Amino acid sequence: MPKPVRYKANSIVYFKGDVNESVYILKSGSVILKYQDIETGQELQDIISTGEFFGVKSALGKYPREETAFVVKDAEMLLFTVPEFEAVVMQNTRIIMKMLKVFSNQLRRIHKQLSNLISTGEDEDPETGLFKIGTYYQKCGKNVQALYALRSYLTYYPSGKYVTEANENLQRVEILVQNAPQGRAGAPSVSSGGGGSRSQTSGGTMSDTAKEYYKGVNLFSQEKYNEALNIFKNVIIGGGDTEFQAKAQFEVGRCLYSMNNYDTCIKHFSAMIQKYPKHPDMLEALFCVGNSYEKKEDMLKAAGFYKKVLSMASEGTPIHRKAGRALDGIEG
Repeated sequence: MPKPVRYKANSIVYFKGDVNESVYILKSGSVILKYQDIETGQELQDIISTGEFFGVKSALGKYPREETAFVVKDAEMLLFTVPEFEAVVMQNTRIIMKMLKVFSNQLRRIHKQLSNLISTGEDEDPETGLFKIGTYYQKCGKNVQALYALRSYLTYYPSGKYVTEANENLQRVEILVQNAPQGRAGAPSVSSGGGGSRSQTSGGTMSDTAKEYYKGVNLFSQEKYNEALNIFKNVIIGGGDTEFQAKAQFEVGRCLYSMNNYDTCIKHFSAMIQKYPKHPDMLEALFCVGNSYEKKEDMLKAAGFYKKVLSMASEGTPIHRKAGRALDGIEG
């Protein structure tokens, strides 16, 4: 059970650099988080609102605190261990959505700062910037952030100039993330409820399923859609790692769309969504279905799927902007 704790004004809950696995929820009083802007070095502050949690990322990731939690006004809070917090979160989807929104906003802010930090001073296209961000995180050992950036790069620039290197880097990062100790800097995986082998052996070597999947990704990036489609189908029916089977399901849909097989694409993604209702690429799949209907000139159904994406996606995210532009194109 979480335990109540009290702190006097001007006291410290934890310092930047501390390592512990406590998560806090503020019940009353006032707490601010002090941290350093990575671009300017200036000290910044975030105010914690009543009912808000803090200390989550470093506790779950088991890495040093990135900020100092300072008590401005006498405060009462609940202290959770990681297992206690995970138990509460799994029973409350509202908390999950709030966490995703907070982390998404923080990640976008950091991405913007990093873009400025690593800029050469010349005009830089978004593709190069996104790839550099993934590379930067990878070198810093921030594997979850690198995973996010590299996957985003391959999603939005499947034929980009850095696609081969991005694929290679992504494979290395996924090995590190999935071999990390339980609860440390992991990434969400997809399960269909079955067992399935791990993507790698304990020594960090990729499984045959993973290798086949990335072979398909490389073929797709070269616009060899039919060859990639066959590879992804083999991954699905091969009975290997369930996570890569789920990933391959999404890639099959992308191949079908890219081959202009819109009816088959719609049927495939509809079946995928039923089988994997929590698929991490759910929003992209819904958008692709909407786009398929638009290509078929069924604007009513297309608009319905774009609106569905807008209702589910966080405002300001790439998929939210993309769905908004597509809907405007229909209704404008």
